[in-house]
Amino acid sequence: MKLRQIQYVCAVVQQGFNVSAAAKALYTSQPGMSRQIRMLEDELGSPIFERNGKSFLRLTAFGRVILPHMEHILADTVNVRRRAAEFTSPASGTLSIATTHTQARYVLPPLIVEFRERYPDVKLNLYQGTPEQISVMAASGKVDFAIATEGLDHFDDLVLLPCYKWNRAALMPRGHPLEYVQRVSLEDLAAFPLITYVFGFDNRSKISEAFARKRLQTNVVLTAVDADVIKTYVRTGLGVGLLAKMAYEPERDGDLICIDVRHLFPDEVTSIGLRRGLVLRDYMYDFIHRFAPHLDRISLDMVVLAHDRHKEKHLYLAHIPYLGLRE
Repeated sequence: MKLRQIQYVCAVVQQGFNVSAAAKALYTSQPGMSRQIRMLEDELGSPIFERNGKSFLRLTAFGRVILPHMEHILADTVNVRRRAAEFTSPASGTLSIATTHTQARYVLPPLIVEFRERYPDVKLNLYQGTPEQISVMAASGKVDFAIATEGLDHFDDLVLLPCYKWNRAALMPRGHPLEYVQRVSLEDLAAFPLITYVFGFDNRSKISEAFARKRLQTNVVLTAVDADVIKTYVRTGLGVGLLAKMAYEPERDGDLICIDVRHLFPDEVTSIGLRRGLVLRDYMYDFIHRFAPHLDRISLDMVVLAHDRHKEKHLYLAHIPYLGLRE
């Protein structure tokens, strides 16, 4: 059994059983990859993939059993390299982050500029996507960290690090009837078409739940991943925007009215998700601490250790009150 063969199997799965895409991702040839996987299957005594001719369809029952072990082998290989790099090149390496548009556009820029100045030899890869997409990237090991508000808790292999709280604002063009309401209520909002973020895994959000508790019908005319897209359609008069208050920039969005509606919806918590067993480099600890100052190295190690020992999310999510989350 060769490490390269294990890498090929995992790549095929990550690429949706598309051997051509897997070979391209690993800069190798499709025939060579298929041959190596067949040699591994012969050695193990059972097929890993179901096939239709030369096409890979899905994992066999045997493949589903051994895949987690192969993924752990690759993860351990990465960790060995990282441990070695701590001694040979402590200030160089790669940091891959997957996050939502709101985080990438409104939260991360000053942090990344500061981080780059401190670690010029660390290559940063920033991926954007929906909460579902970035959670999968973190759980599969494609990225080191996922930064999101929802979705991360659907993956048992992710350690969640609560970072900060935020709430929403209602945006509308100047002259909108809600501009003159002293304290906006859910009933007031329900009277107008709404534009908000794409809903998460279960097609529900704290927004929809808040309206449902009051038995209010809403007319969500548009959902989008991108806060700037939401603002664009608010400007057209399509509806009232409900989005993170941090996405409102007075100097750029002066043509819009921003109304704080935190009294209508519960706070959200943005977290960093990292794969269980990931070895953190010094610059990774530093990035997390800069993003969430309450998470110093000791606190971070304690949370990760608790997860590894118990593998129960409530053991560390319950720590939110004492972690001193900023807003």
